[in-house]
Amino acid sequence: MSYTQRWPEQGWALLHLLLVAYFSQAEKPVCTQRGDPEIPQMFKDGDIMLGGIFSFHSSWKNRRDSYMDKPLPLQCTSLDFRGFHFAQAMLFAVEEINNSTDLLPGISLGYRIYDSCGSIAKSAIMGESSSSPCMAMATAIGPFHIPMISHFATCACLSDKSKYPSFLRTIPSDYYQSRALAQLVKHFGWTWVGAIRTNDDYGNNGMATFTETAQQLGICLEYSVSFFRTDPPDKIQKIIDIIKASTSKVIIAFLSGMEMDVILHEFSRHNLTGYQWIGSEGWIFHSQIAAVDKHHFLDGAIGLSIPKAHVSGMREFMLDVRPLNVSSYEMFTTFYETLFSCKFKQSKSSSRNQKECTGREDLNGVQNSFTDMSLMPIFNNVYKGVYAAAHALHFILSCNKTCNTKVQLDPFTILQHIRTIQFKTKEGEEVYFNENGDPAAKYEIINWKPRENDIVEFVTVGLYDASLPANKQLHLQNESITWTQNSQQVKYSKITVVANYSLFVSL
Repeated sequence: MSYTQRWPEQGWALLHLLLVAYFSQAEKPVCTQRGDPEIPQMFKDGDIMLGGIFSFHSSWKNRRDSYMDKPLPLQCTSLDFRGFHFAQAMLFAVEEINNSTDLLPGISLGYRIYDSCGSIAKSAIMGESSSSPCMAMATAIGPFHIPMISHFATCACLSDKSKYPSFLRTIPSDYYQSRALAQLVKHFGWTWVGAIRTNDDYGNNGMATFTETAQQLGICLEYSVSFFRTDPPDKIQKIIDIIKASTSKVIIAFLSGMEMDVILHEFSRHNLTGYQWIGSEGWIFHSQIAAVDKHHFLDGAIGLSIPKAHVSGMREFMLDVRPLNVSSYEMFTTFYETLFSCKFKQSKSSSRNQKECTGREDLNGVQNSFTDMSLMPIFNNVYKGVYAAAHALHFILSCNKTCNTKVQLDPFTILQHIRTIQFKTKEGEEVYFNENGDPAAKYEIINWKPRENDIVEFVTVGLYDASLPANKQLHLQNESITWTQNSQQVKYSKITVVANYSLFVSL
């Protein structure tokens, strides 16, 4: 039996994408698959298979099932280029490792990458981006000890190893971000603020920690409201009414990019100006949010962002879309047509009045979210996750000039080695996980500075390092900060009224 054939019999140690569970070497499998197998969007064979799950689509078509017949798969819509970027970061790392003679020599890594399409019913080793889906997946695969490494799920709840024993991540926990935001507010002397959050695990847990820390620092919340992007208009209107009636002029926004887009639209519609925005990493470095802020409501915003990163060769790899034609099958047609606003002659696309695709289109001159590389720090997180798995496998297989192909892999052993792995990337960045499966917590403090031609620049005005002593964690360059409405003065937002009744509003 060949080496490549032996891995599936030993359990597909790194790929249990449909919760078929781990197949032992017994004659009969411990678990059997129910339902139809999922077809990966991207696939490459290898000696060891890595699984990935990313949101290639941001929505799906609603339908009503009769439950008289087996429901059909979701019909996904609204192609999300960011999901493609995350997948490309994984492909880049895999190809780099496969071409290396130092890491896993003689072993080829393959991959099966799936589209989450907003679903939380699948599982993978690399991904997902959001906290709530990760919680569902990690709960399901935890008993099988299958390691899951997320690049963008930040909820502090995922650090609980009693609930999520096989979950790890390459992005810091919101345990640190929430406290850093509270310290930031305290630093500028704001004691009377409002708060708005995404109504999911990311926003609710993050804001709960912020509120607790803020109270300890003497900061009062006039209101704390939540919403989700699919909420009805009347709920969004209630939030706008609360903000209009408030006296605080500083808003803490613990929001994802999608919710920030919704609230920004409402602020524009109601012409609500003069607020100082304090943002979480979910939107503060989001170039698409800056692009839609045509009226500059967010100018002067300040918040926390993952430190800038550079991975040599990754940008060029991502902007070369030709390899996707080989690996992503039918999805490539939709992706290509969306990217270049054209339509292939034989395409099933319903788009009309579009030019015909030639297959030789050039990205030069194309400006959209696909060519935007501002999320390179998050792409780097995907990259580090793949390398963490590879380094763990390198150690388990006792690799030197060659690897021991007779070693029997199992998920628990792989998980234990990923937890304790420590290495440096080719750029010199140190990668390791603490006892909770979290990396070191370091953030850049970003300020939105308006420039000419309606362009906003994300300028680093400080740093936050949770590993330092408490009095040295926050470092700011106050003199270089631009505030709301292009002011050079800190916004005033303090309690000026003392009463015997509560002014707090929660929604």
